[in-house]
Amino acid sequence: MTSLVSEPLAARTERLAVLSLLVSGLIWGLMWMPLKYFAGQGVGGLPLTLATYGLIGVAALPFIWMQRRAWRSQAHLLVLAGLLGGAGNSCFVTALMFGEVVRVMLFFYLAPVWGVLGGRLFLGERITPLRAAGMGLAVAGAALLLGGTDALRQPFAPADLLGLASGLFYALTNVAMRAGARIPIASKSLAVFSGCALISAGALAISGTSLPAIEPQLGLLLLAFAALWLTSAMWTTMYGVTHLEAGRSSILLVFELVAAVLSAMLIGNERLSGIEWIGAAFIIGAALLEARAASTSMEKPV
Repeated sequence: MTSLVSEPLAARTERLAVLSLLVSGLIWGLMWMPLKYFAGQGVGGLPLTLATYGLIGVAALPFIWMQRRAWRSQAHLLVLAGLLGGAGNSCFVTALMFGEVVRVMLFFYLAPVWGVLGGRLFLGERITPLRAAGMGLAVAGAALLLGGTDALRQPFAPADLLGLASGLFYALTNVAMRAGARIPIASKSLAVFSGCALISAGALAISGTSLPAIEPQLGLLLLAFAALWLTSAMWTTMYGVTHLEAGRSSILLVFELVAAVLSAMLIGNERLSGIEWIGAAFIIGAALLEARAASTSMEKPV
């Protein structure tokens, strides 16, 4: 009797989790559109991060505090994950606002390389042949995306560097989150937004950058972006990764990259050359290999 009831419920939950991750991928993948709009209105990356991500982060502090009994013994890892995630989001937002969306997204998706290396260095995780192949594919893809051997003769564009940095910070955030196994997933996710508030406010103070004057209408749009766009993306992602195994979640999250690249080409009129298309295919393939490697490791008995 129990199996007859639980199996349909489990199937519905799984379908909803898959749908949630596809929706979150679409929301994250299209996020460049409002970011480009805000950039056109004179709002920079750090002020926007502070006004949107940071706003959610400040509002989330009471909820994180309510779960303190669960994460108290690993509070340092929660703080570390929040700061790393804040740095990653600040770099990512700024790169999307002022760089080429397709290139930024592809450089960001080198994160599996940093994640594998970080897992090996800090968690002692084994680099399997599948993961090693994915790393090689990603590095080759990045080299092609930068123009092959021409990459050695020209400097990186600032947005490319920010895209790379955001992927590195994102990967290290995941390493800190994996190390903090006892921290509830809600606290981990919300801490990243709180980290955005600290990192963006600190970077603005250090750089001496003043906040731009924001008219009421633009302020309402920023508030709507934070309350509707970002929170929808956050909760659909959290629901999906909570109810699906890690490997399958990783594969579905690659939909974010596909949505961003296709929309930037169809709507933003961005283009890739022939060799850049090969590099893009390598990077997407590397992300899928890493997702498969994660799935395989989850299936092995402990």
